[in-house]
Amino acid sequence: MGTECGARERLVEVRHAITRATLEAGRAEDAVTLVAVSKTFMADEIAPVLEAGQRVFGENRVQEAKTKWPGLRERFAGVELHLIGPLQSNKAREAVQLFDVIETVDRDSLAEELAKEIPREMAKTGRAPRLLVQVNTGEEPQKAGLAPHEVDAFLGACRDRWKLQVEGLMCIPPADQPPSPHFALLRVIAQRNGLKTLSMGMSADFEEAIQLGATHVRVGSAIFGHRG
Repeated sequence: MGTECGARERLVEVRHAITRATLEAGRAEDAVTLVAVSKTFMADEIAPVLEAGQRVFGENRVQEAKTKWPGLRERFAGVELHLIGPLQSNKAREAVQLFDVIETVDRDSLAEELAKEIPREMAKTGRAPRLLVQVNTGEEPQKAGLAPHEVDAFLGACRDRWKLQVEGLMCIPPADQPPSPHFALLRVIAQRNGLKTLSMGMSADFEEAIQLGATHVRVGSAIFGHRG
């Protein structure tokens, strides 16, 4: 029970901090969406946060999400599920079926698979996931995402070659660098390409991200605590 109460209380604190940062940035109070990152946490640990009214969640892995979210969605209406981890091309069909937003589109082979699977899902269910392109702003070799100089051409290919509608960008700044220059870079790329959605900022830096235009912040440990 203590853990459940702690998650609820931390959720309230995070929401207040988001509202405060949003208003301090001179933006509308509802300009920023909180994506509660529930990866590695079980359904019974996520339920109290759902009961507290949170409806937008982020997961890293298709298989893990498949074990948790169908049951939770039966209990709680209005859930919006974001894939925020790397997506293998051979998991594209499952991802399209399960997620409402895929934030990690980052290569031709994945775009090609999504271009096949999204029309199929539309024909069957009338729904399609929204898409963000992941940008590796620090050009870290171990990290997924496009290098900044590759983004414009990839967005053009998504639009013209694969007929995919991309609504925004996502980034994860290097852990050993100040995040603000990376957030600012992502905003510049988005503005240049007419994109409105910016998923950037996590538990340690979401307030800085909001100052620099984030529309979605991905907060996990500040709500759920640390695993293990």
